[in-house]
Amino acid sequence: MKAILLLEDGTVFDGSTRGASCEVFGEVVFNTSMIGYQETLTDPTNKGQIVAMTFPMIGNYGTNSEDVESDSFKVQGFVVREICDFPNNFRCEKSIDEYLCENNICVIEGIDTRALTRVLRDKGTMNGAILPADTDISKKLEEIKAYKIEKPAYEVTLKEKKVLSAENAVCKVAVWDFGCKNSVVSNLVKSGCDVTLYPAETTAEEILNGGFDGIMLSNGPGNPKDYNEIITEVKKVVTSGKPVFGIGLGHQLAALSMGADTEKLQYGHRGASQPVKEIKKDRTYITVQNHGYAVKADSVSSDVGVVSHVNINDNTVEGIEYKNYPVTTVQFYPDTEYEDNLYSRFVKVMTELKGEVR
Repeated sequence: MKAILLLEDGTVFDGSTRGASCEVFGEVVFNTSMIGYQETLTDPTNKGQIVAMTFPMIGNYGTNSEDVESDSFKVQGFVVREICDFPNNFRCEKSIDEYLCENNICVIEGIDTRALTRVLRDKGTMNGAILPADTDISKKLEEIKAYKIEKPAYEVTLKEKKVLSAENAVCKVAVWDFGCKNSVVSNLVKSGCDVTLYPAETTAEEILNGGFDGIMLSNGPGNPKDYNEIITEVKKVVTSGKPVFGIGLGHQLAALSMGADTEKLQYGHRGASQPVKEIKKDRTYITVQNHGYAVKADSVSSDVGVVSHVNINDNTVEGIEYKNYPVTTVQFYPDTEYEDNLYSRFVKVMTELKGEVR
């Protein structure tokens, strides 16, 4: 079915949809990853977004039941240059076309994604819509411009508390779920943590009274400044004296709770090859990122904390270490591929405070 991608500035890209005709609105962003499309589709941080993949062919290795970051699709729509109809990988269970159709996800194919990325890079992220080709554009532009998703973390968070146990656990961790990825929880469990996930609406008092060794503030979608009620609760946790580890949205919420400020980036960081320098160690890591907002470096008071990580590409804040509390937060998704990783550091802080040097 012929379709268009219409941006709020009136730019039109021609393409086609597979299956039934669809109409979806969202914030149009681009992701530069060559792989990880299944993780992108299911990452709660993408709630409210139409994601364009810059890699020209998507679906080369198919899909499976393991590489998901949540229990359902989270993107509003999906934009690709070409879908691979004949995937080839030993882990492949279904083609991406089957996967998208079964889950009723609106995908537009045949788009010049390089041209689209240039528009978003130069003009900044903007709203858009995937629409049938015969749509009256003039009637849709105002609707596109008015689109806004309010506090999406409340839509993607758990509905009730959930507990996951690790073999030979050394710590108990509460994860405050603002849209937490499955892999984040898996890495905590792998690092020796019994994990209890709490919905976004949970109070700080309930979490602090849970007898945990540490608290994680998870990733999630939306403008951090929209979550005033959560910011108030997060400050109670950050200043509690408990070890705290924040990532993504959790990093931004912690900064706001301690008096710092955030800003919307022109087109954000979304991809698997974002270089980040850890200042203290003078070491650069290649990281996975998915965010459109960042903490302003000059807003971090020297009395409160120090910027610990910066993005090599644009020098934006990628991490903060707080001075008076055992609290560390980062903007990127940490991994466990190197020995001195951030999960192991978090566990070390927790065990040391318990009087057990691991």
